[in-house]
Amino acid sequence: MLDRVLIANRGEIAIRIIQACRELGIDAVAVYSDTDETAKHVRLADDAYHIGKSVARKSYLDQEAIIEAAREADADAIHPGYGFLAENTEFAANVEDSDFEWIGPPSDVMADFGEKTKARKIMDRADVPIVPGTTDPVESADEVREFGEEHGYPIAIKADGGGGGRGLKVVHSEDEVDDQLEDAKREGEAYFDNASVYVERFLENPRHIEVQILGDEHGNVRHLGERDCSTQRRQQKLIEETPSPVLDEETREEVWEAARRGADEAGYVNAGTFEFLYEDGEFFFLEVNARIQVEHAITEVVTGIDIVKWQLRIADGQELSFPQSAVEPRGSAIEFRINAEDPTNDFSPMPGEVTTYRPPTGIGTRVDDAIDQGDRIAPFYDSMFAKFIVSGEDREEAVQRGLRVLEGTTIEGVPTTIPFHQQVLTDDRFLNAEHTTKFVDEHLDIAGSE
Repeated sequence: MLDRVLIANRGEIAIRIIQACRELGIDAVAVYSDTDETAKHVRLADDAYHIGKSVARKSYLDQEAIIEAAREADADAIHPGYGFLAENTEFAANVEDSDFEWIGPPSDVMADFGEKTKARKIMDRADVPIVPGTTDPVESADEVREFGEEHGYPIAIKADGGGGGRGLKVVHSEDEVDDQLEDAKREGEAYFDNASVYVERFLENPRHIEVQILGDEHGNVRHLGERDCSTQRRQQKLIEETPSPVLDEETREEVWEAARRGADEAGYVNAGTFEFLYEDGEFFFLEVNARIQVEHAITEVVTGIDIVKWQLRIADGQELSFPQSAVEPRGSAIEFRINAEDPTNDFSPMPGEVTTYRPPTGIGTRVDDAIDQGDRIAPFYDSMFAKFIVSGEDREEAVQRGLRVLEGTTIEGVPTTIPFHQQVLTDDRFLNAEHTTKFVDEHLDIAGSE
C-alpha cells in the first residue's frame, strides 16, 4: 500500500483525503500558502509544507513548488483533489515522469477529454449519444452558418478546451455568428490556451445528469449510479441529488451503461465523472471530469462505496474488488454547497472570520467541511467552506431532512448560501422535479434581492 501521500490542495477536499489516508494507514502530507498556515487541513495532516504566497498561482498552482514539497516530504504519491491542478494535463504528466504515483487518470486520457472534439470522437466510437454537432474544430464563420442552416438555431459555439460555461457562446441567429465565433475563440485562448472551437445543437432547457465511474489498471470499470446536478447558477452547481428524480429505470440503466462504455473505450483509470444533458427523454454526452468531484459524497452515501479510498487503492495498483452487480444505490441523498456568499447580492463572495459555527447533526446527516469555529475564510480561493449531505429512504424524506439540517445550523460572521438552499427546498418546481439548469437563473427570485 502507499505509505505517504502529498495532497496538492486545500479546504474540505484536502480534509476528505486526509480522512481516507488515515483509515488506510497512510501518512497524509498537506501543503499550504501563507494565509493557510493554520488552516484546518494543515492542523489535521500528519505533516505540512509551505509552498508559497496566498494567491493560488504562487502556491497551489505552482507545480514546481508542489513537486519539491513532495520530495522534501519523502512522499510516494500526489493526490490533486479537485480544482487547482487536478485536471492540468501538464502537471499530471510531470508527476508521472517523477518518482511519485499520480492519483488520477493517466495524463494522456486527461488530454483526450480536455479537448472536447476528441472526447466526442471517443464517445461516438463507444456508441454513446452525443449532441449533434461537429467532431472537428470549425475554422470559419461560414462553417458555423452552414451548421445553423442544417440544424436550426439556436446553436452553441464551444471552446475545445472549455468548461464551466467559459468559452461557450449561444448563437440565436445568423447575424450573431461572426461576433460570437470571435468571442468564443478569444475566451478559449485566454482561459485554456486553445483557440479551437466546435459547434453543436443548443439544448434550451436540459437537466444535468452525471455518472460516477471507477476504473482500475486491470481493465475493470464500474459505474456507481447517477447524480442530478440541475440546480445551477450560471452553470455552477449549487445542489446535487441522487438518484435523478426524472429518469425512468430504462433510461437510468442506459445512462449508466453509456458512461461505463465510454470509460472502457478511453482506457479510463481511477475516479471520474461522465456528464450528460437530458432533455425530452433523450440524453447526450457533455464532458468528462477527470478527477474526484465536489458531489462525490452523495454517491458514497447511497452506495456505501468510499470513492476516495478507491482512488488510493487504484493508484497503488489494486484491482476493484466488487462486481458491477454489487453496486446497488439505496435511498436518496442531497448535497448543499455552503459558500461564504450573499445570495441576495448576486452571490457575492464575503470572506471573513466565522465567529460561530455549529454544523448540523442527527440521523441522515453528513458534514464535509474545511473550518472550525474562529477560522477565517480567505478571499483568495473558492468560497465554499462546507458541504451538508442529507439522506433518506426516498427523495421526500431527504428534502425534509434537508430543511431540518439547514434550519438547525448556526453560522455567524459571514453570510452563507443557506437561505438560498432553504428557498429552493420549498419551491414547487424543485419539489415536483420540474427544474432544469435554467431554473435558478431564469425563474427563482432570490429572497431579499432587488
